[in-house]
Amino acid sequence: MRTQVVIVGAGPAGLLLSQLLHLGGVEAVVLEHRDRVYVENRIRAGVLEQATVRLVERAGAGARMRQEGLAHDGIKLSSNGEEFRIGFSELVNAQVLVYGQTELTKDLIAIAIARGTEPIFEAEGVRLQDIEGDTPSVVYSKGGRSHHIDCDFIAGCDGQHGICRSFMGTVQTFERLYPFGWLGIMADVPPCDDELIYASHDRGFALASQRTRQRSRYYLQVGNDERLEDWPDARIWDELESRLGSKHSASLTRGPSIDKSIAPLRSTVTEPLRRGRLFLVGDAGHIVPPTGAKGLNLAAADAGRLADGLIARYRGGDLRPLENYSDSVLRHVWRAVRISWWFTHLTHRFADAGPFDRRIQAAEFDQLRRSRSAQILFAENYVGIGRE
Repeated sequence: MRTQVVIVGAGPAGLLLSQLLHLGGVEAVVLEHRDRVYVENRIRAGVLEQATVRLVERAGAGARMRQEGLAHDGIKLSSNGEEFRIGFSELVNAQVLVYGQTELTKDLIAIAIARGTEPIFEAEGVRLQDIEGDTPSVVYSKGGRSHHIDCDFIAGCDGQHGICRSFMGTVQTFERLYPFGWLGIMADVPPCDDELIYASHDRGFALASQRTRQRSRYYLQVGNDERLEDWPDARIWDELESRLGSKHSASLTRGPSIDKSIAPLRSTVTEPLRRGRLFLVGDAGHIVPPTGAKGLNLAAADAGRLADGLIARYRGGDLRPLENYSDSVLRHVWRAVRISWWFTHLTHRFADAGPFDRRIQAAEFDQLRRSRSAQILFAENYVGIGRE
């Protein structure tokens, strides 16, 4: 087989890149190790910045997102029950849109199938060849048969544990591991509030989120040594009531979990994000804590930048956007890493934090509550203004 671009990974970054390239007249083939059912049902993020919404619409995949997504004009912050609101619309004239990554993935796969270029699922043993030469290629097996694809460029959209990272050669990895994770639960119950609630509590952090008006998503800060089997649904709901406070515990609707998991928190950035004809996109090149809702948005931004660079290369031969891809992406990534790092330290409890650290947290909350300038900066960072 011969194509112009091989995309490894059928997550939202790879699928969005494929669709943008298609619209720009660039041929692409998407390879995915997992089967379609798994890809369409894995639970991930759900808060989309305005730039991400515009990019999805540019890709022609925004119809259901606009119909079913929940526009949010602000969020609520709580410190031991003392709550205040940061309004995005009045502060920076912007919103975010809550639309599950699962749904976006389904939309993009449906579009790919409709245009006759369905991702190749269950592609095993993927290997990259000659990525620093002029004729790179990708080999894989499916159904017991070996396949070989010649191409011009390869996009590694297969995440931190994917195969593409292993072909990057000498890179520098910057990493910060956090001493806790997030225990997430999803249930088909109405959310306890119409906005997201970030709660900092003596017992640890909690987040009240949602996917639809009848599907809620909640998170709890837990130690990295916690086991999922030690957290039955009833214990999770009890803990959420404690950390969210009395104002929201009365409106917290309990129900059986439809998804439950524990994910560790970390910040990881790989430099550079390009080696020859191979480009890393999204989680393959960088991971941020979910506190600031940046992961999916960064992945989409990477896909948009790489699509623009590849389209420029094929339309007019301009190689500068591709040559600048790594530096351009990393500049925006490090800003998001800083935001996520700061917000995590503001809202979470660290085991080694003493009275001084707790007072600093309280002072930060107080400044954010009282200062309009501080709220404007927070709102700009949260909705993604300045990173476009």
